[in-house]
Amino acid sequence: MRSYQSAGARRRRIATLILCLLPVCPSGLAAAPALTASALETTPVVDGDVLGDPAWQFLSATTGFTQTRPDEGRPASQRTKVWIGFTEDALYIGAVCYDGEPDGIIVADSRRDSDLNETDSFQVILDTYQDGQNGFVFGTNPAGVEYDGQVTQEGAGRRFGGGGVGGFNLNWDTSWTVASRVGDYGWSAEFLIPFTSLRYDREAVQTWGVNFQRNIRRNYEQAYWSPLPRQHNLYRVSEAGAVKGLRVPPQRNLQFMPYGLAKGVKGGPMLKGTEQDTELGVDVKYSLTPSLTLDATYNTDFAQVEADEIQVNLDRFSLFFTEKRPFFLENAGLFNVGDPGEAELFFSRRIGISEDGSQIPIEGGLRLSGKVGGNTHVGLLHMRSDAVAGVTRRNDYSVARLKQELSNRSALGVMFVNRDGADGVGGDGYNRTYAIDGRLGLGDDTSITGWVAKTDSPHLSGSDHAFKLGADYNSENWANAVSYTEVATDFNPEVGFLARRAYRKASGRLFRRIRPNNLWGLHELRPHIAYVGHWGYGDGYQESMFLHIDNHWEWESGLVIHTGINFTREGVREAFAIYDDVVVAPDAYEHKEADLRLQTDQGRPLSLVVESRIGGRFGGDRINFDTNLRWRMGEKFNSELSWSYNDFELPGGDFTVNLARLRATYSFTPRMSIQALVQYDDRSDVLATNLRFAWLQTANAGLYLVYNEFDDRNFSGEPHREIILKYSRIVDLL
Repeated sequence: MRSYQSAGARRRRIATLILCLLPVCPSGLAAAPALTASALETTPVVDGDVLGDPAWQFLSATTGFTQTRPDEGRPASQRTKVWIGFTEDALYIGAVCYDGEPDGIIVADSRRDSDLNETDSFQVILDTYQDGQNGFVFGTNPAGVEYDGQVTQEGAGRRFGGGGVGGFNLNWDTSWTVASRVGDYGWSAEFLIPFTSLRYDREAVQTWGVNFQRNIRRNYEQAYWSPLPRQHNLYRVSEAGAVKGLRVPPQRNLQFMPYGLAKGVKGGPMLKGTEQDTELGVDVKYSLTPSLTLDATYNTDFAQVEADEIQVNLDRFSLFFTEKRPFFLENAGLFNVGDPGEAELFFSRRIGISEDGSQIPIEGGLRLSGKVGGNTHVGLLHMRSDAVAGVTRRNDYSVARLKQELSNRSALGVMFVNRDGADGVGGDGYNRTYAIDGRLGLGDDTSITGWVAKTDSPHLSGSDHAFKLGADYNSENWANAVSYTEVATDFNPEVGFLARRAYRKASGRLFRRIRPNNLWGLHELRPHIAYVGHWGYGDGYQESMFLHIDNHWEWESGLVIHTGINFTREGVREAFAIYDDVVVAPDAYEHKEADLRLQTDQGRPLSLVVESRIGGRFGGDRINFDTNLRWRMGEKFNSELSWSYNDFELPGGDFTVNLARLRATYSFTPRMSIQALVQYDDRSDVLATNLRFAWLQTANAGLYLVYNEFDDRNFSGEPHREIILKYSRIVDLL
């Protein structure tokens, strides 16, 4: 039988065969591997004991992992065996991670979706549509953590430095089970993934794209079953292997998730006495086809979601906060058009959250998302938010998205976003956004991306367009990019996000990867230069410029040092208050600053990250330190103390801003935990506390007990306090 290969993999195999006819055949090029899944005669007991479970003994295992780090192209230092089987209802994966030094296994965390890079771990990506662009990721570590996420367009679109869901949505959660076990052989894990938690085509027997990743943290080692070059990671679906012979059931899944909530609130400047409230609501999920899902929500509530991290604005542009609410996260990558964190044409936080971050009640909504007709993605969303006196009238939000995926990582899509509301506070009747976006893959290393959009608002007309065109080249040795963006004066995506308005932007990056042989214990050097410039749309006045010259020094021990310098220009058009009575006057400010970063081995129980920027700012001087200290005790207790320090000496006055954040979590089991998030901002003199106890049934369903306190020290009365008890449960009706 012919094994499944992506177009890129087929081209590389042909090139390899041609080159192998020459005197020297290049190493490191290999066809994507394949394995055959088998029907399980008996159902495994999901307890992590793969070697002792007879259900796996009748299946053939696959092995043969290849490193991307530290020694690219070499076999993994430890053997890994993987089995895939299935029943009528679920996919089962068994993995044995052999280890000659089991005492050296590092287990860093057991919280759901905790980072798997700084621990021994095993992950799998499933390309259930065989489109070479999208997939579902499931992973675990020796503590049995549940880690899952959705990959869109091979992870493309992730904002540099974080923010947004981009091309990988870690906040997506689904129902599945995993268990791990540690022994003298190493460690092992068993996955049970219900077919109802996946989306796939209609055929009864299918071939899926698949790849496995194993991390051996003490060696700083990453290895893959289907070999990958150093510039790519597990999200590179087009270079995945294949699992054949999967017999999948036709889906007619109907899932019902009711919730009940009780809340008590007191204190704060707006409340006299104590208020109590109870709420009931429900979410419903129905699979119209195995690849197309209808979701409905009524009286939507997000009380269990972790509080936003406080940010301090020391500039004149809008701050970006990521989406964390579960209903908006499934297939969220489908609706991402624009520049994440800078110019997003649809930003789901505009629904149900006011400008000051307070909650606006959502009456309910519908979402239809998935695939139709092969490689055509469709997404339809309609939500209604309630009126809040003095804040906003009732609004209806609609989004329509269509995207056709093409060969070699290419795609073409359209999107329409609409807000309809009553005239008055919070809107002018309606706002609409129309967009076309595309991606063209050229070979294995180059892609061209772009989008063009137009808005329609009753009070704006004329220059209401925006567009971007960019190109990326990403090889083993280089990661280069260039782009141009234009946002016109009247472009107004009210259900989107703009960090700034009316600008033209040019950016470019030259980024080199060098892996030296036996030089001071270095693993990789990454010299690079990056430039970003913004000009006013109408007059060409340069509003900002950022030129960054740097080198990253990464040692095999996990130590990382960045040694950079920044050249900046800030063209301030209008005076703005940066701090209380300190005003930045209109002018053109040109400066340079040192940009330094120290990162110790993040796999150790105690680790540190310190980043500093020291130099000029707005005609004066700035000293900035961002410090993050992490401490863990085994896999149960994790803590993280962050401190951001800014000291300004400006012509308009001197000031210091401190922002401190403490996050601590104790995991009783992978599904039961208590978490504290305490934040203090001395600029606003605000202390915010968020305490959450979670006992999960699966995914986001279960019991939550949440306590929030917001203490504004400038308010003489009692701090705002609320306590919330919420219970939800997933019920499978079909």
